[in-house]
Amino acid sequence: METTKHMNEAELRVLANTYDSVYLHPNSYSCACLASGSVLRLVDAVLGDEVRNGMAIVRPPGHHAQHSLMDGYCMFNHVAVAARYAQQKHDIQRVLIVDWDVHHGQGTQFIFDQDPSVLYFSIHRYEHGQFWPHLKASNWSATGFGKGQGYNINVPWNQVGMRDADYIAAFLYILLPFQPQLVLVAAGYDALQGDPKGQMAATPAGFAQLTHLLMGLAGGKLILSLEGGYNHHSLAEGVSASLHTLLGDPCPMLESSGAPCLSARTSISCTLAAHKPFWEVLVQPAETLNEDIMEKDEDRPLKPPAPRILAWPVFHTRTGLVYDQRMMSHYNLWDNHHPEMPQRISRIVHRLEELSLTRRCLTLPARPATDDELLTCHSAEYLARLRATENMKTRELHREGASFDSIYICPSTFTCAQLATGAVCRLVEAVLSGEVLNGIAVVRPPGHHAEWDAACGFCFFNSVAVAARHAQAISGHALRVLIVDWDIHHGNGTQHIFEDDPSVLYMSLHRYDHGTFFPMGNEGASSQIGQAPGIGFTVNVAWNGPRIGDPDYLAAWHRLVLPIAYEFNPELVLVSAGFDAARGDPLGGCQVSPDGYAHLTHLLMGLANGRIILILEGGYNLTSISDSMAACTRILLGDPPPLLGPLRPPLSGALASISETIHVHRRYWHSLRIEKVEDKEEGPSNSELATKKEPQPANPGLNKGMAIPEENILEAGIGKAASTPPMEESTPVQVKSKVAVVEITQDQSLEAATGKATLDQTTLEETVKDIKLASCTDNQIPPSSLVQGTIPHINPGNLIGSFRTLELSKKAQEAPDSEIPEEEQLLGEAAGGQDLDDSMLLGCGDSGEDLLDVKNIAHQNKFGEEMP
Repeated sequence: METTKHMNEAELRVLANTYDSVYLHPNSYSCACLASGSVLRLVDAVLGDEVRNGMAIVRPPGHHAQHSLMDGYCMFNHVAVAARYAQQKHDIQRVLIVDWDVHHGQGTQFIFDQDPSVLYFSIHRYEHGQFWPHLKASNWSATGFGKGQGYNINVPWNQVGMRDADYIAAFLYILLPFQPQLVLVAAGYDALQGDPKGQMAATPAGFAQLTHLLMGLAGGKLILSLEGGYNHHSLAEGVSASLHTLLGDPCPMLESSGAPCLSARTSISCTLAAHKPFWEVLVQPAETLNEDIMEKDEDRPLKPPAPRILAWPVFHTRTGLVYDQRMMSHYNLWDNHHPEMPQRISRIVHRLEELSLTRRCLTLPARPATDDELLTCHSAEYLARLRATENMKTRELHREGASFDSIYICPSTFTCAQLATGAVCRLVEAVLSGEVLNGIAVVRPPGHHAEWDAACGFCFFNSVAVAARHAQAISGHALRVLIVDWDIHHGNGTQHIFEDDPSVLYMSLHRYDHGTFFPMGNEGASSQIGQAPGIGFTVNVAWNGPRIGDPDYLAAWHRLVLPIAYEFNPELVLVSAGFDAARGDPLGGCQVSPDGYAHLTHLLMGLANGRIILILEGGYNLTSISDSMAACTRILLGDPPPLLGPLRPPLSGALASISETIHVHRRYWHSLRIEKVEDKEEGPSNSELATKKEPQPANPGLNKGMAIPEENILEAGIGKAASTPPMEESTPVQVKSKVAVVEITQDQSLEAATGKATLDQTTLEETVKDIKLASCTDNQIPPSSLVQGTIPHINPGNLIGSFRTLELSKKAQEAPDSEIPEEEQLLGEAAGGQDLDDSMLLGCGDSGEDLLDVKNIAHQNKFGEEMP
């Protein structure tokens, strides 16, 4: 590549024509070096804690470049080089590469597809192999090889016009809990609406959402490297949206609510099926829906609305804090050790002050709720009854408290409950007016058990419900409000208040224990879905036992809570933030960590333009609730989510609860309709080939012409399957007879190149004059990547010279297995811009059914030129 600096125009043209979709200039090499170096500079800055994250606005792009090949405008693979650099210089062990360019980054895939230290995740236009780079290796069935099986994830779009909801769904359902230490993004913006090559309909706001989701990984260590994008206006808007998000600005609301289309869900389902053998965390897709439901499925407008110009609000203070010490005057006159004690809120505020978080917030004065505000969710009779307790004697208070379920009352109870609810209303006003972006309400007594006409479970006024109604009142319309209740007890009061209201989506995750956990009965069952016209807007995830922890809640978030929430597209998010699911809580018996709560908060912040309010509910271990609220406050202030430690797979009982709720609500939410489907146009995935128990070659590529060392088996990893079915070993003879590739000279016909794939080895040796051994010069580059049944795009002008030669020596075939260098036992990468199909591998299979008749198919290269 360095010699191109000294070539004339004719020489550059000749060289460029030996590759696929490449042009060259005397400055190309210097620019490519500068682009790669810029990404490496960001790696040093991010991993050296000089900056939190970064974006490299560079060209030429890089993700198509292979180990020894230019390809698709790309000379050097910047993200691949950056991943290796981070591993070698900074001792990074786990790297996630996300590729959202509309073209598949086959170069990156081929470099890492045997490497479990790098997870490659790509979402790209595929159209069953008809879109550039025309490779079967770009399909969902390509899951990696050897130890890298399960670490290559492709989500292929098989139609144009894919939108934000499709991309977000792929992130939520498939992006695995790899727990990377660094995230690199091949950030192409050619999937934006208006791009002439991508022909997709994503928006800048959608890319802001994708960026935000990735910022929750690797402790926020995230680097975006510009790849494609060919509409200058949409490219600038997309890059700007991602940069705003990296800088901590709130994600813009999406253009409209929506769910992934049927084609997107099919692709996601296929990818999930391919990776199910490798990742226990993946929830099994549900069975196919009834036809009467499916008939209503495709209601997406044919033409998406034009993206609006995004506005980015400026906040002098990001997070509001409301607290008033007077709320401590509510206490139990008969039991000093009652779990709902006054110290709950004072300990939280003390912890916030210790960590210097309070001074970073805007402290708002609390006020009592007005009667009009309280009457939106409670009856006048109940309000009068509770107000009357202010003048009761001790014996009367005890009698009145005993008339409710799990309630104590003192003379200050009414005032404190009124103040707690009013404080939350004050915070709602600050958020909706733009005074602050988000906020926390450290209030008591809690509220989510309080019914229309009754106190219940330590609760008197339903603060979160009153706040939702107050938000709708001051906004002047039926504001879409999402209430997420992560208190370990079901919020029966909130559910009943909104169960017939489709403007408020209530989602609760709680211990149910088959109806035996407070508040008892079947109110918290997954079958409780609301009443007309609010059917489907009550969502219950009912845990049926203790020890529920971070992996279980995160699985629920990715598979259920967030898909529904994004489809609902709320304008305000209220969280009933009880911390009694926290580790150490005496009532909850669960194991959610402060870091876990931080991640749940971060994921919700992508909704509603960042307008989110956390309202304290339960939580009875003073240390746990203080640390948990502090962790959530850090996130609201814009700090990166902490790096989670190694996570166990979700509990089987937790997955059963999640799946049960998904099954109930698939009728109402299209985003949950991820089904068991088969891609009829494609062969079995290599994961299926690897796990079948019938006699067959040991590794998924052998009957495609692959040779893989027998020791390269799937390693156990975080969230990976505990065991893999044993594989049969293949003999050296089996391997050697299936790895021959022909060098094609200019006068050879395409028929000679592609139509003789069934020749035996003897015929091959008589026909081909110049065959050499393919080898990989870097042991870290997986040389076996190319053969996954790839569909070649072949330019006759490119079939010249040694740029596309795979060398196979007769000596290597005859030598004992032990004498052959390890890298020579693997099939190397095909030179010339793309990898070769099994139709290019002579003697590579027993059946010709998979072989592509290249003569009868016309493709376009990346320039858009028709190529036979």
